[in-house]
Amino acid sequence: MTEYDIISIKTSNETGDNVYLKKTKNKKGRIHLSIVDSYYDKEKKYARQVTIESLGYLDELEKEYDDPIAHFKKRVEELKKAKAAQKEPIQLELSPNEKIKKKKDYRKNFGHVILSQLYHQLQLDTFWKNRARRRSFAFDPNIIFKLLIFTRLLYPGSKAKSFASRSLFFERNTFELADVYRALTFFHEKKDDLLKWLHNQVTSQYGRDTTRVFYDVTNYYFESDTIDETDMRRKGVSKEHRPNPIVQMGLFMDNQGIPITYQLFPGNTNDCMTYRPNLKKLKLDYGIKRAVVVADKGMTTGDNIWFTLSAKDGYVFSMSVRGANKELKEYVKNEADYQWVGKEYKRKSRLYPRDILVTAKNGSKMKKQVHEKQVVFWSAKYAKKAKYEREKVIQKAKALMENPGAYKRATSVGASNYIKDIAFDKTTGEILTPKKQLHLNEKKIQEQEALDGYYVLITSEYREADDAIIDMYRGLWQIEETFRITKSDLEARPVYVSRKEHIEAHFLTCFVSLVLARILQVESDGKHSVANLLDSLRQAECTELTQNYYLFDYYDDILEELGTKFHIDFSKRYRKLGEIKKILGKTKKGSISR
Repeated sequence: MTEYDIISIKTSNETGDNVYLKKTKNKKGRIHLSIVDSYYDKEKKYARQVTIESLGYLDELEKEYDDPIAHFKKRVEELKKAKAAQKEPIQLELSPNEKIKKKKDYRKNFGHVILSQLYHQLQLDTFWKNRARRRSFAFDPNIIFKLLIFTRLLYPGSKAKSFASRSLFFERNTFELADVYRALTFFHEKKDDLLKWLHNQVTSQYGRDTTRVFYDVTNYYFESDTIDETDMRRKGVSKEHRPNPIVQMGLFMDNQGIPITYQLFPGNTNDCMTYRPNLKKLKLDYGIKRAVVVADKGMTTGDNIWFTLSAKDGYVFSMSVRGANKELKEYVKNEADYQWVGKEYKRKSRLYPRDILVTAKNGSKMKKQVHEKQVVFWSAKYAKKAKYEREKVIQKAKALMENPGAYKRATSVGASNYIKDIAFDKTTGEILTPKKQLHLNEKKIQEQEALDGYYVLITSEYREADDAIIDMYRGLWQIEETFRITKSDLEARPVYVSRKEHIEAHFLTCFVSLVLARILQVESDGKHSVANLLDSLRQAECTELTQNYYLFDYYDDILEELGTKFHIDFSKRYRKLGEIKKILGKTKKGSISR
């Protein structure tokens, strides 16, 4: 053959039913025999065939075999068995003159078969199919939701980018970009139902324990500078110190690091004000009788503590040592009763009645007394870190004193705290204090140095051992990491949508993606970070060759481990489209074992 080069490859585990003996009669009436393999050409939309073996003319073969037809039918059966057993090479015809078709997507992602397994394992497809049953949509909400989840995990970006990436997956994509935005409204409508469904699925499959939960707040900025006082896009204290409007998210997480639920709040909402409505909704929606909430010092207010106790719940909160009263500071610095663990860690505790201020219905403040356990611990590592961080701020303060005209209130955050009697113009933010009057607050620096490395935890769980309380608090690192994952790996910000229901739907897809990412981490026994897991699945790609065969070009240890866990061989160099669809079909039926 002059137009084609012929190569042989080991194929995937297929049945070989399309291999048969072909008889072709020429103009002179002679019959030519060949063994061919047929396949469906999805581009041209009709069946095609490739010759595996050209056998010759029947009249000549009859001189060599008593019954050529019977003989070569046996050969066909052998090839079928060999193909099914992956033992017989299959010939592909590759034309050196074949051109790349404009805008044709030859590249596909195969790693999403793992995500498909988790998605259907949580029966998210069932949820959307049930909810859309009586709705006359021109699109399938489940397909769009799945696309938004897969792209958020593997190719994060805007909704338009997700739509443009739809051809990367071996999934149906018969919808338009406008349908994606229409679906967002429906997703927002079913948000609470979906969160409950997801919680029940995680609880039944992973034994979720909600007797102890972790809570924290972060915010996400918008691409636009537009502020809408009727929705959640407001100016607030941005975690990234950006001027853009933000939205606040309060999130609850379980002991395994799997998120439970979340709520969004306007960007100008104080962190501590998100706690009570979120805890109330958590208990009502999920039927939780009693939970011990672990949270950072941002939640440590009298109102939050009293609300928690009134609801028969418990708390483990941290308290600012530097912002504490004189009596507590003296207790922290007093070496009496500390128990040393090694040379770089010590702890002690006491039962202590403490007065808190609680807001009454009329807005006035009432004094209430709570009996709680106070656990204090000191770590040399934390002390070194605090000293290092403060030194950086002091250096900035010194630079400010040398050149005050180069700074304003907004750019001197932190540094101005270490400068005596510094004053700013309320309108412009410019520094009003003359350079010669700017001096470091040495007394404040010394006071802070004395408290470096100390942490104070307050808790209602006074029967728990000190180490157990400290371990509970240290679990907060997982929720901090969770927020980092949403911002870095899932790129949940900047937020590109603007309508309230679209903002809600955006974060719903981000939340569900986060749940899947954390479950993937649990399935991998916590051996790998979410970033590394998703990176491996992202790189598990393939390229279409010809005759519906795909060439795979990436494999690593993570794919090997996930393949063993989910019974998918990621090491295969070649696969036919039929086999890929068969694997994907199994994930949708839950037939790939966990």
